[in-house]
Amino acid sequence: MALLLARPRARRGIKRRPFLAEINVTPFVDVMLVLLIVFMVTAPLLTVGIPVDLPKTEARALPDPATEPLVITIQGDGAVFLQETAVPIADLVPKLEAIAAAGYDERIYVRADRQALWDVVSQVMARLQAAGFANIGLVNEPISTPATGAAAPAR
Repeated sequence: MALLLARPRARRGIKRRPFLAEINVTPFVDVMLVLLIVFMVTAPLLTVGIPVDLPKTEARALPDPATEPLVITIQGDGAVFLQETAVPIADLVPKLEAIAAAGYDERIYVRADRQALWDVVSQVMARLQAAGFANIGLVNEPISTPATGAAAPAR
């Protein structure tokens, strides 16, 4: 007796559909649009300014470098000095670029008087940044302890 294995007959009138090999991105797009709306609504709320009275710093003095650093000083009346030479703000960047062309790539320190207008300080910083000087440091005086007159240690 032989065993006859026959293929099952396909039903008449019913065609087999091929598999769908495409990725359905509609749910992904829906989620992304919802997230976009959520971030668009919350982003302006995160940038609201809060008035803050910043504390004084207890910073340690920087070690003396081997070379003399470039220091830009801004006095209370708005006068700008490069090292000990008075410089108009418009001539500051060309003078720094001439120094940088000679091979200076160290940090540039900006010292601003407490009474200096923020407008002048921000103009100097913006000009330095626009000229490509990214290694800029702001200098401040450390808080001194009343008993010794020495700077308080950083915590």
